[in-house]
Amino acid sequence: MTTQKHKFEIGETVEFSPGGSYPPTARGSYVVLRQLPSEGVDYQYRIKSVADGQERMVREGQLG
Repeated sequence: MTTQKHKFEIGETVEFSPGGSYPPTARGSYVVLRQLPSEGVDYQYRIKSVADGQERMVREGQLG
């Protein structure tokens, strides 16, 4: 049995590409602060914007 792992590591810089109701200004580079448990299919992460320091909780599928 294979256990799935988080795709991104703490401290890694990722690109946040939101969809839906997020403002376009939310897009950009973020640093992974915490790896969170999965909710449904995707793992979740706590990330912090490189540009303005704003923190968000996002799904793995929104990161690249």
